[in-house]
Amino acid sequence: MLMAVAGAILIILQAELLARLLADGVLGQPAVGEIAGVVGLLGGVLAVRAGLSWLQQATAHRAAASVKASLRGQVHGRIQKLGPGWVGGQHAGRLTTTIGRGLDALDPYFTGYFPQLFIAAVVPAAVVIRLAAADLASALIICVTLPLIPIFGVLVGLQTKKATARQWQALERLGGRFLDLVAGLPTLRVFGRAKAQAQAVRDSADQHRLATMRTLRVAFLSALVLELVATLSVALVAVPVGLRLLDGGIDLHTALLILLLAPEAYLPLRTLGSQFHASTEGLEVASRAFAILDEAGAEVAPLDAGLTRDSLAPRSPMPGRALAGTQPPNLRLTGRLAFDDVTVQYDGRVEPALDHVSLTVEAGQRVALVGPSGAGKSTLLNLLLGLVRPTSGRVLIGGDDGKTVDLADVDIDGWRERLAWVPQRPHLFARSVADNIRLGRPDASDDDVRRAATLAYADGFISQLPRGYLTELGERGVGLSAGQRQRIALARAFLRDAPLLLLDEPTAGLDAGSEAAVIEATSQLMAGRTVLVVAHRPAMVADADRVVRVDRGQLVDLPAMVAGPEVAR
Repeated sequence: MLMAVAGAILIILQAELLARLLADGVLGQPAVGEIAGVVGLLGGVLAVRAGLSWLQQATAHRAAASVKASLRGQVHGRIQKLGPGWVGGQHAGRLTTTIGRGLDALDPYFTGYFPQLFIAAVVPAAVVIRLAAADLASALIICVTLPLIPIFGVLVGLQTKKATARQWQALERLGGRFLDLVAGLPTLRVFGRAKAQAQAVRDSADQHRLATMRTLRVAFLSALVLELVATLSVALVAVPVGLRLLDGGIDLHTALLILLLAPEAYLPLRTLGSQFHASTEGLEVASRAFAILDEAGAEVAPLDAGLTRDSLAPRSPMPGRALAGTQPPNLRLTGRLAFDDVTVQYDGRVEPALDHVSLTVEAGQRVALVGPSGAGKSTLLNLLLGLVRPTSGRVLIGGDDGKTVDLADVDIDGWRERLAWVPQRPHLFARSVADNIRLGRPDASDDDVRRAATLAYADGFISQLPRGYLTELGERGVGLSAGQRQRIALARAFLRDAPLLLLDEPTAGLDAGSEAAVIEATSQLMAGRTVLVVAHRPAMVADADRVVRVDRGQLVDLPAMVAGPEVAR
């Protein structure tokens, strides 16, 4: 606002100097020194206006970078709070497009439209006030014609906004389809469907191109309309001024001042309209980012209701001893876990993933979950991880005082400190092997990391890597086999030394040798812990105290004698 006020003062001062210089040059014989003084002042005003314009743009670019970084951070944080259950219900392409290339579209808003708002609010008002003092009739004409520009701008802007929304929807479809194609490319190549999907991406790209051209057409037509209205408005001021000047009703200095200032009254509003059209895409993206931030999600409270930080056994204070195999007696969960009439309904699915499920897991019990793919086994684990919230029902956690608390009322980060999770496809980051293992416990020493890797049967192949534990891995563990990635994930779990262990098909897709090593490691890892393991291999069920079959969201306890054949089937 301060820069806009300064700019308005400089515009009026520039017009005054130009009018004086031209009028004196036509009507009189000014001294050379006087002309030089006016020219010097005019040059100084132009230089200050140029510096002010640079300062305004620099400030706007810094503001744009700051806001985009802040908004990206907030959106990422909100997505993490909502969890993969919510993300899975949305289109991944939409999120990627919004927080990636999408937020960059805010640049025209902050560098063009937003600063122009202040200029459009200050400069026309300042010009009208100065012209009212010089010639009231011209000021009244400007006051009558000036609202025409924002009126036409709003009418055209509504159409631009609709066109931009359609363009962005087409871009989201294109991004989502391309993301799905890249993710499933190996499978598509195997079944010979890659070319067909490539054509689908081309069709989406054509739709986005057509939507973009429609938006540009509306924007260009709007510029024509605004230019025409502004030009006619200036003409309505200039023609009467010229006629009055010929009749002697106005002096030359005042006439020149009006002719120089009249376009300046319309220019900020005309520029504001064009900047609005350039910023509509950014505003559309921002609204989608705000929709993610406003997404409903239950907030959790700190641990209470009888479930204190000591009611669940803490991690061993001596991790070195725990890793050596001497599990402390208080390692187990002191209370039981219970799923109380839990139903989980994912968006876009007709049948619920879990349908009024009730299951109790006693402290120290090892429960194996078996059943066909997609039956709801991983959903049970995701409930305990806090990645999915029940549509109805409760997940209860028991403390050592016999009280229970709903997981929805627990600080989820504090709860996750008490569990270790080994997924089917663990994610390894583009960092060193030691850093990837140390995710289990960031403050672990190098000796603890090595002991954890030894217990997970990973020390052998890690030692053979070019730099051992300091070897940098590619994203997702590029350079390691599936079995090696799985054993690093088990090393994380050993290092975490948590009382609750969740295993999601840790041997899926492994060869016989890797599977044997992983099974031996998981057998040691399960000792003295409360365990839920999703199993598709009979070997993973051998050490289970209880086997539960999950089928179409329903649970059935299996007798031990049929558990092995059931898993094999």
